[in-house]
Amino acid sequence: MISFQPPRTVAGAVLFVLSALALPGAAKAQANGDLVARGGYLVNTVMTCNNCHTPMGPNGPDFSRALSGGMLFDEPPFMVTASNITQDKETGIGGWTDAQIKHLLRTGRRPNGVQIAEIMPTAFYGILTERDMDAIVAYLRTVKPVKNKVPDPIYKTQLPHHAFPGSEKPYTEAMLGDKVKNGFYLATAAHCMECHTPFGAKGRDFVGDLGKGGMEFPGPWGKSVSANITSSKAKGLGDWTDAQIKTAITQGVDKDGRKLQPPMGYPYYARMKSEDIDAIIAYLRTVPAKE
Repeated sequence: MISFQPPRTVAGAVLFVLSALALPGAAKAQANGDLVARGGYLVNTVMTCNNCHTPMGPNGPDFSRALSGGMLFDEPPFMVTASNITQDKETGIGGWTDAQIKHLLRTGRRPNGVQIAEIMPTAFYGILTERDMDAIVAYLRTVKPVKNKVPDPIYKTQLPHHAFPGSEKPYTEAMLGDKVKNGFYLATAAHCMECHTPFGAKGRDFVGDLGKGGMEFPGPWGKSVSANITSSKAKGLGDWTDAQIKTAITQGVDKDGRKLQPPMGYPYYARMKSEDIDAIIAYLRTVPAKE
């Protein structure tokens, strides 16, 4: 039997009370710190948010103005510039509520009700667990405000919102215990299939063409074409080893030693946890072969 011995002095009693009072605050601070760390990991590696939302300089991303907006997308249905998502209240999202940020990530709708172009991969973010959504918001609250007004978007047609198959509802934390499911979760948060599934006249066929590749990406590097990342041995990853796939994802080098081109975010994926890359590879092994 454990007996409780009260403090024997007034000073001891005061210290005991103060320490007891401090525990909830310390636990809360630790929990928030854990959320911020998780959010930073997702934003700066898996989701590659800087790839679009950080201005590009002559030597690459200008991280002194991280997440203050920049990349222009001029497509037939729209012309948009990646938004300023720093905490600046005038030109960023500093004046948005947590609920408004989460609503945009899940539905693609701004607080004013405008549906944004799905070049921002909100079609994939419905899968995010409630904890990860909280973590992303917690991290974004720590991003220093940068005043940078990006051009207003131009929408030439009414834009729908889609949901990537399997991402219609948030995952639970328990589901992430399964390696393949965790790999699907991470690959979806990383919106891999946004670029690696071809875009046809009616949009992307995430059933018939999932992971088939073929999308073209012009840029300072010339023109790159997204690879087939299905389990096809002829055209996909079927005859690659896990180590070769990991090298391609994190270093931008294919199995034959050829240097791969942007805009795939190799520098961001290089900072991912090894076990997370392993989970993504385990998922990719399950993607039906497409030629």
